[in-house]
Amino acid sequence: MALSLPIDPAANELLNRNELALVLGLVLDQQIPMEKAFTSPYVLAQRLGHDLDAGELAGYDPEQLVAVFAQPPALHRFPKAMAARVQEVCQVIVDRYDGEAAALWAGVADGRELFNRIAGLPGFGKQKAQIFLALLGKRFDVRPEGWQEAAGGYGDPEAYRSVADVTDGESLRRVREYKQQMKAAAKAKSAG
Repeated sequence: MALSLPIDPAANELLNRNELALVLGLVLDQQIPMEKAFTSPYVLAQRLGHDLDAGELAGYDPEQLVAVFAQPPALHRFPKAMAARVQEVCQVIVDRYDGEAAALWAGVADGRELFNRIAGLPGFGKQKAQIFLALLGKRFDVRPEGWQEAAGGYGDPEAYRSVADVTDGESLRRVREYKQQMKAAAKAKSAG
């Protein structure tokens, strides 16, 4: 299995062979379209002129990294904040996982441990950690015991709730419908 989003094939290829690119796609997947978030690691690698490296990004001059993020077209609608978040996440990967993003999920005892590792990344709350766990399980066969339970509803094999369930334009449409329904329900609940 692999990730197959309706984005540039070269961006998909990077997400499938460079674990840091995959992690950064999740980092950037907020307040912008999913396609933009998961294409941005590829654009970042192009701007840097080589594959992404956690040690390099963690040690990058912050102002220069913001400039790389802000260069048109910007990698995110909040280039300064997201450049800083990328550096924070890369620093954790360097400090805890010897700079290897795949070590984040390697050798975990169970789904709960994997969830806790993911949730320990800067900017990864419960929902984002569950989505990433589901993505690893559904698309990359990272399936420690209890992974579906730890992923919550995102681990449901029949659901269309997140990037973990997107394989083409139709599945993306179904995920977007689900998200719209959830926003409408939350809005109705807060109004009521």
